[in-house]
Amino acid sequence: MTSAILVSILMTLVAASTPILLAALGELVVEKSGVLNLGVEGMMLTGAVAGFAVAYSTGSTALGLAAAGAAGVAVGMVFAILTLSLNANQVATGLALTIFGIGASSLIGAGFVGRTITRLGPVFPDALSDHPVLRAVFGHDGVVYLSLALVLAVGLFLRRTRAGLILRGVGENDASAHAIGYRVIAIRYAAIAFGGALAGLGGAYFSLALTPMWADGLTAGRGWIALALVVFAGWRPGRLLFGAYLFGAVMTAELQLKAAGIAWLAPELLAMAPYLATIAVLTMMSLGRQAGRAGAPACLGKPFSAS
Repeated sequence: MTSAILVSILMTLVAASTPILLAALGELVVEKSGVLNLGVEGMMLTGAVAGFAVAYSTGSTALGLAAAGAAGVAVGMVFAILTLSLNANQVATGLALTIFGIGASSLIGAGFVGRTITRLGPVFPDALSDHPVLRAVFGHDGVVYLSLALVLAVGLFLRRTRAGLILRGVGENDASAHAIGYRVIAIRYAAIAFGGALAGLGGAYFSLALTPMWADGLTAGRGWIALALVVFAGWRPGRLLFGAYLFGAVMTAELQLKAAGIAWLAPELLAMAPYLATIAVLTMMSLGRQAGRAGAPACLGKPFSAS
């Protein structure tokens, strides 16, 4: 019985951590290129409603995931055009993007409120995915394994490939990168597209896997947690994985305390913890403290003009 409970808790932890990990990983790549996008929450909500609408209409969760990624890219490109091509303020544009995502998802999802779809299922055979113990490893859906593979892929890309080193160089010194012939704006467009796709997938994980139904504000501020997580991790993919699962553990603890009826520690305090940490990190970033910006790309949030 004890092992079954532990496996159940682990399964819940992994599921709760996956959307945060995806969104944070995409934002890490964006910030490594020198762009600060505070619109992650808006992109997640857009991906969540697009994924649910397509999955509900077609009966295919795979198409829903593809639509979510495409929606995240589309919204990300709006941000890229405004900030990279038109030199709009990145912070203000990101906040506007979040507001847009909240409103657009509410409008588009109005006709889907309360409707349900078939949840994303495990990718391994029933003999493994339904095993009392082995399901802790083999009982997850494909998005979970994709998120773990992407952590490794992004880490290798940034440290071991020429393209990754160029992207990091653009984030550290865009003027020098431009001077030696690299297309700074194009590289940042590509980074924002990647970040938008992962944010869209992270949002869709809520509506297609965690709670396979549509409701307003489904992501519940997880985009802001993803932003703070990038800072917590020091802009390193490996630490990002640890941080995402740590945040997931806190959220899981809240659910387990409620289920166990433990009254000596109010579960509301645990529910507040990730958001309080998010506020603290974003405040440090805005004040420019070393504690909040250690390891940050030198050009993060600074405008660039090829002229």
